Amino acid sequence: MVDEELPYSISRPRVPERVTIYEVGPRDGLQNEPENVPTAVKVAFIEKLADAGLCAIEITSFVKASAIPQLADAADVVRGVKRRSGLRLPVLVPNMKGFNAARAVGVREVAVFTAASETFNRKNINCGIEESIERFRPVVQTAADEKIRVRGYISTAFGCPFEGPIEPESVREVVHMLLDLGIEEISIGDTIGVATPNQVYDVIETLYASGVTREVLALHFHDTRGTALANVCAGLDCGVTIFDSSAGGLGGCPYAPGATGNLATEDLLYLLEGLGVSTGVSLAGIAEASIYLAKETGRKPPSRYLAARLGTAASAGSS
Repeated sequence: MVDEELPYSISRPRVPERVTIYEVGPRDGLQNEPENVPTAVKVAFIEKLADAGLCAIEITSFVKASAIPQLADAADVVRGVKRRSGLRLPVLVPNMKGFNAARAVGVREVAVFTAASETFNRKNINCGIEESIERFRPVVQTAADEKIRVRGYISTAFGCPFEGPIEPESVREVVHMLLDLGIEEISIGDTIGVATPNQVYDVIETLYASGVTREVLALHFHDTRGTALANVCAGLDCGVTIFDSSAGGLGGCPYAPGATGNLATEDLLYLLEGLGVSTGVSLAGIAEASIYLAKETGRKPPSRYLAARLGTAASAGSS
């Protein structure tokens, strides 16, 4: 017998019809690998990701080799990746030196970065928030003159390993600093994987109330505490249509011991397909790319979807 007077009503979350997946594995993922991945393997990995239908793949970072030796071959990676119509191939740059190096090999989109936490910024890049923005101000200005697209990252938008919880108002202030520079897309990052859906609602609502439009916002979740997909659902409910993820779940944060890294692209795709959200990306294709890289590096990817798929295949093979 069904109780006709349920104490609550059931409603499905609102979801956009289409979402853009911004792939960060080749950069944010491979920079955390304990050993350098050969350039040819990186290029093949990126090509497989592109074959899967992604429209935005952040392929490397033009930083000092002494800082991130895993990406010291940035120029060679850029030269090696095939250009395709409709495919964005951004790279991360910390300053004008990095921007000039990227521009010299034909890069047409860059990403710059700061944080919502003053302490994290100082520990990470040895300067405060405002100083970090001044460092890349000429990058944004020059890029605008040359019609090079610029994305901005805001790390520790939900929590900091040094300061603890971050107030939404702090995120709002940094977002407006970046918008005032003319940055076209801003990724709000849960760098140490502490966010919960209520925090996502709080941050996005605060941004909307200050006049920020959803078109410029992206969300970047880490799955350290297993809440990344729940946070994606909150972001979808808020109307956000750009989500960062990393094939296989590559990546992590050096300030979060035991962190399981970025949200896996496979896990994100499985959720979005189940919700009926279009992405134009092949889940099977992304899985193929992740499995290829795992074989080349000898490291098991943390993606839950891949673990289930590989486990099912192994079970079938032994029966």
